[in-house]
Amino acid sequence: MESQFGIAHVWAQGDFVTRSVAILLLIMSVASWVVIIVKALGLMKFKKYVKEAKDFWHSEDFGAALNKLDADPANPFRYLALEGREAISHHRKTSAHLHDTLDVSDWVTRCLRNGINEFTARMQSGLAILASVGSTAPFVGLFGTVWGIYHALIVIGTTGQASIDKVAGPIGEALIMTAFGLAVAIPAVLGYNAIVRGNKGVLGALNSFAHDLHAFFVTGARLTVDTSSSAQDGKVLPMKKGA
Repeated sequence: MESQFGIAHVWAQGDFVTRSVAILLLIMSVASWVVIIVKALGLMKFKKYVKEAKDFWHSEDFGAALNKLDADPANPFRYLALEGREAISHHRKTSAHLHDTLDVSDWVTRCLRNGINEFTARMQSGLAILASVGSTAPFVGLFGTVWGIYHALIVIGTTGQASIDKVAGPIGEALIMTAFGLAVAIPAVLGYNAIVRGNKGVLGALNSFAHDLHAFFVTGARLTVDTSSSAQDGKVLPMKKGA
């Protein structure tokens, strides 16, 4: 009788609806785990880039600083540095374009912001899958549960008996579907929250880096906050290039 509560029995005795629900939950589980693994590996790589970016400003010139950043095309910090340099060069060497009416600070800000937006969209790709799986998997499992209980009621109505040997199979089907739904949803929700939290940390570092790049390209100096006692108002002062 215990075998009637097993997964193999559910698959063997289940109808088209039961098997379809099980296959759907399996697909959702595989999809969510693929996204979790890919995004986790990506976050590990991006955190390494964050550490490299912290050493960027401890260089004698921009070329030496650029060499400290990984040349991987997916490195957002190197991409922003190159975009900023290209933006400032393009703005100064061209004329008769609409962007010439923009202040150089606005132009560099626009270019850096576009780079950050592109990277943000890339980091957020796939998260919709985790959000969808986390929110719908319990209901898909619940549908399987309801269908199993429906089968149990049919057996009771057909046989006129409600003994455990008559309803064990359908009840086992219902319980297993509930467990499947939760087993798929819980990792998706936890993975989504962990990835979003990791993304926020990387994007925060990227925004700070872009702020410093903007100051470097526009004023030739990186901005820093003077923490001396004389700077009671938190005044932002320039720092030497390469500091």
